[in-house]
Amino acid sequence: MERDTTNYYEVFGGEAFFSDLVSQFYAHVATNPILRPMYPESDMKGAARRLQMFLEQYWGGPSTYQEERGHPRLRMRHAGFHINQEAKDAWVGCMKLAVDGSNLDAAGKEKLWRYLEGAANHLVNQMD
Repeated sequence: MERDTTNYYEVFGGEAFFSDLVSQFYAHVATNPILRPMYPESDMKGAARRLQMFLEQYWGGPSTYQEERGHPRLRMRHAGFHINQEAKDAWVGCMKLAVDGSNLDAAGKEKLWRYLEGAANHLVNQMD
């Protein structure tokens, strides 16, 4: 099987794309009654910056996330948050609105969405 060597960071639109995606996502988070309480007011900008750096690195962009924070260890970093099906669904809903509001073509949206949905499922840590 041939390895996909496409740099999706560039294909998606680089820093401008990820900045817009994360901005749209956090605009939805800010009004979501399930997600908003998980983010301290003093860290909303920090959370947005971390998500943007992570996504940029994951998709082939700068390795700023790794340089500043080390290995992503997503499950460990989210272990302190109560992430049940309801919280996951809220996150997925906010992210879906952001992806749908992006300027990616249908193939790009599908590629990005497959990853985001899988990551969201992986982070569920409560079965209530």
